Amino acid sequence: MAASTASSVATGGARSRPSPIETDRLAAQAERKLGLVVSAHFGRGDTTPAPFPGGAARRRGSTGWVHPADDPARSLGRALAWARQHALDELHLVVDGHAGLLARRAALFDTPVTVWWLQGAALHRADPEPAPPVEQPPDAPELAGLLINAGLDVVAEHGHLAGELRGLEVARVTAHGLEVGVGAADRELTAMVHGDLPPASALARVAEIVGDKRRPGAPRHPLNQLVPERWLRWTVRNDPARVGMGHLDASPSALPRRGLRERDIATAVGDGVVAVFSVGVDLDLVPAAAETRSALDPDARLLLVVPERDDHPITRALAASLSDPAEIVTVAGDWRS
Repeated sequence: MAASTASSVATGGARSRPSPIETDRLAAQAERKLGLVVSAHFGRGDTTPAPFPGGAARRRGSTGWVHPADDPARSLGRALAWARQHALDELHLVVDGHAGLLARRAALFDTPVTVWWLQGAALHRADPEPAPPVEQPPDAPELAGLLINAGLDVVAEHGHLAGELRGLEVARVTAHGLEVGVGAADRELTAMVHGDLPPASALARVAEIVGDKRRPGAPRHPLNQLVPERWLRWTVRNDPARVGMGHLDASPSALPRRGLRERDIATAVGDGVVAVFSVGVDLDLVPAAAETRSALDPDARLLLVVPERDDHPITRALAASLSDPAEIVTVAGDWRS
């Protein structure tokens, strides 16, 4: 299991990134597409192209248009930051997919944003689509007890119970039973190679492997670089006074986690608060966090919890631009300790 756990998380679980040549090609394609869309649907007045990371943008006076070519589902924060940089009053976000999701998130901001779904040559104004319901985890107290006995935190997720070690899921309980391993590939490999081990032994082995790597002061390793926002959540849950709270309970976010290597958020709730954790400067943090509060408790305070070094002015600006603004709370020092 040691070899399978280390190798599978080192090589898998990430969304493939385009090469620099492919990135340039996609940006040029996005620029041509956006130019045609603006001239065909928004009048033929002159527009000025502007740099936009992962796509294309144009502006005319105080109005702007953005067409993200890379990861459109996470493009709203980037688009809002770009609009703020150019002091725009009106923003149009033109996407090939995820339009309903983006419209749902855009409705949570004071900034006027119109989301458009580009389908071939046709342009459709997108309405906010309903948030998908959170799939409840199975009721399996005996298997949850195995996770606890192995020293793991039991966290309810979308359709499963996760057994986490410092925020990293090393096992899960689904409707089909117990699966051990870090990530889907490792769980599958573990089932094939070590399927004859008793569940308690399998859990103990993987917990030992991961615990040796995912600990304060350990040398850099894939196992201690994955899902850092969940490690931050684990730290704060064990010492909620660091963010001025009495207690916090882990909670699923509005959408399932994207992947072990994908930038994402982690969520906790308590005392009329939805706390959303992030590591690094992530422009999608505020839209994703606002959607999560809307799904869990629309009337709650929204705390955005980030390491002190990641407290960036653009995050504060986006948090303040929500219809119900969020608060930034920083965690000082080495949060992995």
